[in-house]
Amino acid sequence: MNPQIKSSHLPGFVTELTAVGVALTRPECVLATQSGSLYTADWRGGVCQIAPNGTETLFTGTMPDGLTARPNGIALLADGSFLMAQLGDKDGGVYRLTREGQIAPWLMQVDGVDLPPSNYVVQDAAGRTWITVSTRLTPRAAAYRGDVADGFIVCVQADGSASIVADGLGYTNEVALHPSGQWLYVNETFGRRLSRFPVAANGALGERETVTEFGAGTFPDGLAFDEDGFAWIVSIVSNRLIRVAPDGAQQLFLEDNEPEHLAWVEDAFQSATMGRPHLDGIRSQRLRNISSIAFAGPDRRTGVLGCLLGNSLHTLAMPAAGVAPFHWKFS
Repeated sequence: MNPQIKSSHLPGFVTELTAVGVALTRPECVLATQSGSLYTADWRGGVCQIAPNGTETLFTGTMPDGLTARPNGIALLADGSFLMAQLGDKDGGVYRLTREGQIAPWLMQVDGVDLPPSNYVVQDAAGRTWITVSTRLTPRAAAYRGDVADGFIVCVQADGSASIVADGLGYTNEVALHPSGQWLYVNETFGRRLSRFPVAANGALGERETVTEFGAGTFPDGLAFDEDGFAWIVSIVSNRLIRVAPDGAQQLFLEDNEPEHLAWVEDAFQSATMGRPHLDGIRSQRLRNISSIAFAGPDRRTGVLGCLLGNSLHTLAMPAAGVAPFHWKFS
């Protein structure tokens, strides 16, 4: 256990989780809206909506050039369509999916170079779209190391112009604007840290700052803020949910793992031999590699967890209300 973490974890707390959804495929990224609907990336080729009554609707379509849609991160747009970060074996970019089943390229190149397999996409109130690429290496598992730092962040302006605004990151994962709008936070999964950049009015980013570093067994993936200014981080492999204070102090809120298995993964990471089996062979009670968190419910005090290896989401009561995301009032 990372000695920096103060734990509020209660024995058996994982049994208080409630499963939502029954037929999902790799629900890596989850979004919540004021209407009560949840949306999640789905490797059946698109986005699945879970209505408040539990009804599941899959939105999908045909990809250009015979590609298979493998959405990792997704964003809900005002017109009801979606942006999908494509995480193919070799192909990346961001596509737009309509609810009528049309899929079209939205951003395929930046600075004159094709986007590698892409991790995450999110929009903000200033009309900007933020996209992350975890690594330029193929296969991606070659970057499951602490000494690889080739991930980057793209900013797309409202006029469609795009540029790389941060580079040299340790497996770039989810990003989120701080509630003040002055900072962009990012999880560096195999850099094992939460970082932040000051954001200029034109979307340019300043120098990277380390908010906090994570210890053994923690590989930060998903990210969201509560109204008290704390960041909530979810970790793959260890299935940890950690609340990070503005000063970087960590509080473990939940975890679900088998210690011996986690030690095996940690040994592989330390010896730079970590690969797909370490991510795909999770041993746990309920959670199957949590990768995303959203705040849901009328008061945004329900946490919703996306799981890479699961066929459902999981919900739990949260001690603070989440910040309303940009898409909160979209349908």
